[in-house]
Amino acid sequence: MLSDQLLANRWFARQPAALRSAIAGTGRVIALAPAQWVYGEGDDATGLVMVLDGWLRLEAAVGARTVLVGVARAGGAFGQSQRRGGGPRIVTARAGPASRVVTVSDAALERIGAALPAMWQAVSELVYAQLDASVHGLAQMLALPPRARIAARLMLFADDGIVPLAQSDLAELCGVSRKVANAHLAALEAAGAIARGYGRIRLLDPGLLGRIRDAD
Repeated sequence: MLSDQLLANRWFARQPAALRSAIAGTGRVIALAPAQWVYGEGDDATGLVMVLDGWLRLEAAVGARTVLVGVARAGGAFGQSQRRGGGPRIVTARAGPASRVVTVSDAALERIGAALPAMWQAVSELVYAQLDASVHGLAQMLALPPRARIAARLMLFADDGIVPLAQSDLAELCGVSRKVANAHLAALEAAGAIARGYGRIRLLDPGLLGRIRDAD
């Protein structure tokens, strides 16, 4: 059952049983090919997205460029409701590798909220969590030097010890050039903190990464 699969989603699992049942009953499972969009920045059709497996790239436009600003991994949830005081989508969400997501539209949220007002508290908590993550990510970008910033991002995006990002993606997330990122990653690898592979980075010593993040 979908509700059982969604229990791995941290936001979903915290909700009351009746609310979990209603969300699962209205959710739509979508299988995504690599790089396939879930939605685009500026779309009026809002709602929630929960990642079942794989991971999504969250991207924002800066002039003519598209910049990677975050990653939504399996077990994560994000989104907002335009019908309840929000606005259009503020990022583009698309699959990294082949992925599966569950979407809950604004119309579905309205139907659930009419019967279970706790739906809106749950949405508010999710929006706050997204804001909290954005603020702390920005603080790291402003306060930490490049190597500490890279260490912090590696620890944040690791899942079972694996960061499923190419080195160019990590560079973009850390606001440095690929050359600079590669030099710091090489140093971290030489120190035994990580091992680099194609399209992913394995964390060998998270404790060392934490000390690098906190010391610089």
